[in-house]
Amino acid sequence: MMSKVPSNSPQGQGKTFAAVSEQSSPNKPFRPGWLEIIVGLVVFGAVARGGMLLSGQLGLDPVVYGLALAALSVIAPFAGFAAAVLLRIRSLHAFGVRRVPWRWLLIGFGAGVVAFLVKGFAVMAYTALTGDSSTPQEVFGDGGSGGVMSLVLATLFIGLLVPLVEELLFRGVITNALLRYGPFIGVVGSTLIFALAHGLNVVFVVAMVVGLVLAELQRRSGSVWPGVIAHAVNNLPTVFVLVLTRAA
Repeated sequence: MMSKVPSNSPQGQGKTFAAVSEQSSPNKPFRPGWLEIIVGLVVFGAVARGGMLLSGQLGLDPVVYGLALAALSVIAPFAGFAAAVLLRIRSLHAFGVRRVPWRWLLIGFGAGVVAFLVKGFAVMAYTALTGDSSTPQEVFGDGGSGGVMSLVLATLFIGLLVPLVEELLFRGVITNALLRYGPFIGVVGSTLIFALAHGLNVVFVVAMVVGLVLAELQRRSGSVWPGVIAHAVNNLPTVFVLVLTRAA
């Protein structure tokens, strides 16, 4: 994750990953395409929907149910990513799992802080316009409210693992695939898909703000790792804040 880019490499010459990733062999695509997008999203949606239906029918305790959905938030996007990778390319490198210089990780951290601040204003604007202050993520607060262990587990799922697997699916697969149509379609198109996957609620607004930053990090660095860092910066406080709000 931390190797230097040679000065004579495409990145060292100031090109974005999108500008060089079309250099593929004639028999095998170098980057994912529509087939990977569709299969990844279908598997993601099927696992998420099936897991939610199953969890809802088990009559679980609210803490256990919240932890189950937090774990499902990790499993579903990872399943979608795995299906896309195994489909035909079978190269993690082609999906943005590639090393970047340390400076890109620092850029990812800084971009995550900026996105965190901007999304706060976006949420306030949404609440002022709609009067809706509820969030479907309150269930994760339930999952983290059962004591120290449940708080740690819920934070591990939502704060660390979800950023990893969502970056693999939404940036590694979808942004990479759409960048073949140019930066605007790649960044904005993949961000819209990412936001819609979170539902039409306040989280949609948050996902649009954060998703634009994450997709641009992917476009410029050619790697999912800066986005993972930025995503984690945004997600790590989530469960703790939800638990505090629930207790207030």
